[in-house]
Amino acid sequence: MFNQSRRHWMQTCGMGFGGLALANMLQDPANAADSGGAMQTHFPGRAKHIIHVFLNGGVSQVDTFDPKPELTRRAGQMLPFENLQTERKTGVALPSPFKFEKHGESGIEVSDIFPHLSKCVDEMTVIRSMHAELPSHEMSLMLMNTGDQRLVRPSLGSWLTWGMGSINENLPAFIALCPGGMPVGGAGNWRSAFLPGAYQGTRIDTSNADPTRLIDFLQNKRLSNVEQSKQFAFLQQLNAQHQADRPGEAAIESRIKSFELAFRMQTEASDAFDISQEPEHIQKMYGEGPQNRQLLMARRLVERGVRFVQTWHGDLQPWDSHSNIKDEHRRVASQCDSGLAALITDLKQRGLLDETLILCTGEFGRTPSVEMGQDGSGASQGRDHNHWGFSLWMAGGGIRKGTVYGATDDFGFKAVENPVSSHDLHATILHLMGYDHQRMTYRYAGRDFRLTDVHGEVVHPIIES
Repeated sequence: MFNQSRRHWMQTCGMGFGGLALANMLQDPANAADSGGAMQTHFPGRAKHIIHVFLNGGVSQVDTFDPKPELTRRAGQMLPFENLQTERKTGVALPSPFKFEKHGESGIEVSDIFPHLSKCVDEMTVIRSMHAELPSHEMSLMLMNTGDQRLVRPSLGSWLTWGMGSINENLPAFIALCPGGMPVGGAGNWRSAFLPGAYQGTRIDTSNADPTRLIDFLQNKRLSNVEQSKQFAFLQQLNAQHQADRPGEAAIESRIKSFELAFRMQTEASDAFDISQEPEHIQKMYGEGPQNRQLLMARRLVERGVRFVQTWHGDLQPWDSHSNIKDEHRRVASQCDSGLAALITDLKQRGLLDETLILCTGEFGRTPSVEMGQDGSGASQGRDHNHWGFSLWMAGGGIRKGTVYGATDDFGFKAVENPVSSHDLHATILHLMGYDHQRMTYRYAGRDFRLTDVHGEVVHPIIES
C-alpha cells in the first residue's frame, strides 16, 4: 500500500513549473505550438516512437547490404576511374571477404556477418544510396544527428520530443544508450542546442549489467521516503522563489524540470532497465553482451512510453575498420546481430512494430578500395571513410517492407540512383511521425529554424502505402 501511495505521490506532485506550463499550453493550443512539448502533429503519423541504432565508426556498405560482384572481378586492380577524394589515399579494388546471399521472399542480399538479421529482411527497407558531405567522423556524426555538420543545432531526438512531448512523465522522453565511454562528438550527438534544455537526451552507460548502477545517485540510501518527500517539497519552494526572481530564464526552468524528473525516475528507471525481469527465452533471443542488452532495454523503454531511444555500439568508433575489414567487421557485427533481429521480432510479436520506427545507420560508409598510407604506400586490408555512398536500413513505423531503394555505382563508391541525403532522411522520419518538416520550426535569434534547414525531400517510395 505504501509503495502504491509513494508512486502516486511522485507522479502527481513532482510536476512543479513544468506541470503549470503544460496546463497553460493545453488551455491554448496555439501557445503549445509556439512553446513546444505536446504540440499537435500536422497530420496523423504512422510512428509514435523511434529506436535509432547507431553503428558508429562507418559501416562498410559493400560488406553488409550492397553486394558488388564487380569488385571481385577486378580484385587487385585500380578502379576504372579516378578515385574519389576520401580522408586517406586509396589503392586497388578490395573484394568483400564475406559471402552474400538472398533472403526472405523479397530476396534482399545481406552478407554472412548478419546471420540473424538477414532473416528479417522482409520487414526492412534497405537504402543503398545514402551520402554525406565530408569523410570526417565528427562532422558526419553531427550531420546525421542534427542536420548540420558545423553549427550547434538540436538533434533529431530533441526536435521530436520538443514537438511530441512525453508519454511517461517518470522517464526521460529521449534516452541515449552507450556502453563504455562516449562516442566521437560526445553529448553533442544528442544535444538540444537552442531548444529548451529539457529536450536534451539523457545518456546511460549500459556497460554495467546491474540496473541499479546504470544511473549514479538515483536512489537515496540515506533518507527515508518520507524524509525525501519533505526535502523535495522544501526544494520546490526554494526553486519557486529563485524562478520568480528571474522570470524568463530558460536555463533555470530546464534545471528545475531535470530535478523533478530525477525524483520521479526513482519509481520506474531501475525497473525499465532491469532486463532480468524478462523471460529467459526473450533474454536468450537477444543474446549476451552490452550491445544486445541495450537493444532489449530499448524495447522495454518504448514499451513504457519513451519517445526516442538511441543505442550506440560503443565509445569512439567501433566500426572504424581501417586495417582489417574481415576480422574487425565480423567481430563488431557478432556483438549486435542477434539483438537487432530480436528487436524486430520482439516488437512485432508485441504489436509495437507498426508504431515504432527502427533506424539502423552509421555516419558514412567505407571505400571499395584498399586504404593506403598517407604517402601512398603500405596498402592494408582495410577501407577508408567514404561519404560518397553508403547503406542503412529501416523497419516498422510505416516503412515499406522488403524493399531496396537507390543504388551506388558498380563498385559501391558513390550513390548514383535516387541519392538520399541526411536532410531527406530527416524529412522522411518527421513525415512518419506526423510532421511536415518545412512547417516544424522553432523561433530563435530572430529567425525560424528547422531540422532540415532549407533542404530535404520526403522519400515517399520507402513509405508503406
